[in-house]
Amino acid sequence: MLRSMYSAISGLQAHQARLDVIGNNIANVNTVGYKASRMTFKEIFSQTIKGASAPQGNGGGTNPQQIGLGVAIASIDTLFTRGGAQRTDNPTDLSIDGNGFFIVSNGESILYTRAGNFSFDSNGDLVTPDGYKVLGWMSTDGKTVNTDTGNLVPISLKNWFGMEPSTTTQLEIGGNLNASTGINQSISYNIIVYDTQGGSHVATITFTRQDPNTWNWSVTSQDPYISSVDGSGTITFGADGKIAPNTQATGTLTFNMNTAVTNAQIGPVNIDLSKLTMFSTETDLRELSKNGNEAGSLQSINIDKYGVVSGIYSNGRKQVIGQIALADFQNPMGLEKVGNTMFINTVNSGEPMIGAAGSGTRGSINPGTLEMSNVNLANEFVDMITTQRGFQANAKVITVSDEMLQDLVNMKR
Repeated sequence: MLRSMYSAISGLQAHQARLDVIGNNIANVNTVGYKASRMTFKEIFSQTIKGASAPQGNGGGTNPQQIGLGVAIASIDTLFTRGGAQRTDNPTDLSIDGNGFFIVSNGESILYTRAGNFSFDSNGDLVTPDGYKVLGWMSTDGKTVNTDTGNLVPISLKNWFGMEPSTTTQLEIGGNLNASTGINQSISYNIIVYDTQGGSHVATITFTRQDPNTWNWSVTSQDPYISSVDGSGTITFGADGKIAPNTQATGTLTFNMNTAVTNAQIGPVNIDLSKLTMFSTETDLRELSKNGNEAGSLQSINIDKYGVVSGIYSNGRKQVIGQIALADFQNPMGLEKVGNTMFINTVNSGEPMIGAAGSGTRGSINPGTLEMSNVNLANEFVDMITTQRGFQANAKVITVSDEMLQDLVNMKR
């Protein structure tokens, strides 16, 4: 009789714990990046009244007779199904489409989260609402990011608020020179180059046809900051209208500056004309590529699906600032919740597999969206009802056991 009472007590405790889990899930139904928990039960152990016996002679075998002694918590699992994506259009709001976690740090420990509601603080660091810094890799040249290194650092704009000016040293011109252009006729095209102080200057490249296959080119400038330009050459086209093999289609431009009005310098500029054609269509010359820029200030931030953080500057240029790192685990359910929608790895989760978004088992990043809670309210309400009924049934067992004990005591009267 007492066994039933203590079994029921264990049932009350187990169902109360399950209701605690359900209540926490419902409380976090709108928490960004929250992962719901699920509780399962197990039988504690059983008292054997009579053991099993083997068949003997004409008699058959018997099964064991056992009485269960209650229930216990089997597991409280974290469910890592993906929550729905909520569009915010905030460039620093990020969600992960697939596996993986953002890696954050408070300076002492490394934590992992699916909540991507980040922002830049006054120091230019990308942080969580609680001030944890988002980790990744920083660019050293404004063009690429080395993700092979295991040394993660905070993603920061600290050294990227401005872009220093740089002079033009490379220029590639392509397009078409009209094959109908007459001999000794010229075609001109204006180019813009930058000096070491970021000043822009206009120069003109002139193509003059010498014979059916050959054009001479030279560069001049009427810019008051430029005294003269040294640079000229010859390009030869084949019968197919493309630059003939073994033709020197490159050159070097030397800009002689007017030192009376400026101490800035340009180049020297390596010019590449190998992409030019000579077809019987309209002349269409254009710059294919060019370096050099004026000074600029950071205007906006862009984060792509690989986590690459780029800065857009007032001079129209774009620089790669860094790349956000993601971590995946062999057993994500082995992670331990530590509050603030964050996790730490444990011996059963395995070590983090760190890399760029979209590589390995890691998913891609959706900028301008947030991953919402994966709590399913319908399931939670159903579980709440069954938990409540289970609690009531166990309470009833205690009541009935008490009544039976009362009847036993009353037999003495």
